[in-house]
Amino acid sequence: MHRNGDDAKPMDDSKFQTGESAGEARENPMTYEDYARMPDDGHRYELVDGKLELMSPSPNRTHQVVAFELCSLLKTTCQQDYVIVMAPVDVLISPHEVRQPDAVMIHRSRLSIYKMRGNIIEPPDLVLEILSPDSLRRDKIAKRSSYAKFGVPEYWIVDPDSATLEQFSLSDSGAYALAETYTGDEQITSERLPCVSFSMDDVMRLPRQFPSE
Repeated sequence: MHRNGDDAKPMDDSKFQTGESAGEARENPMTYEDYARMPDDGHRYELVDGKLELMSPSPNRTHQVVAFELCSLLKTTCQQDYVIVMAPVDVLISPHEVRQPDAVMIHRSRLSIYKMRGNIIEPPDLVLEILSPDSLRRDKIAKRSSYAKFGVPEYWIVDPDSATLEQFSLSDSGAYALAETYTGDEQITSERLPCVSFSMDDVMRLPRQFPSE
């Protein structure tokens, strides 16, 4: 569902329920079908435990440029086998939970998991989140737990401030283990995604060209 930023604030979703009183809406968790029927009000939302979370204002310039560069680099080396999808995109964790990552990568043999209405109904091959000051705890704890529960095999957290990429791999226990942390000119690779080949210096080259203010 369209939103404008990366941090989330719980909100009263009763006004989006139809044919129910506010009391009934509070008793019944919101579902993806309810979420998908919401009118586009210019904001972006996630659905967590059956409740809407309103996201904060638009990501800053660095976040946007880093997202573009990451997806461009992935497309350069991986587009033959994978499709890269940038936000907004709904990842349907459960009937009562919908997450919106900054980007996902899906193998071309599995494109049927990405539906016409813009939702992904099975684990993508890669989920990528870019940190901002307001989203650090959310991306590192809440979303990490959600993606692991959903069975996403690889999760990347990119921190533009430290110019690092944390690479998490899903273990047999169903939890993420930190596989590697990349920075500088270290070549980013992936056992699960052999097409990956770039560095954080490549990612940050364009963002560093902008003035600091």
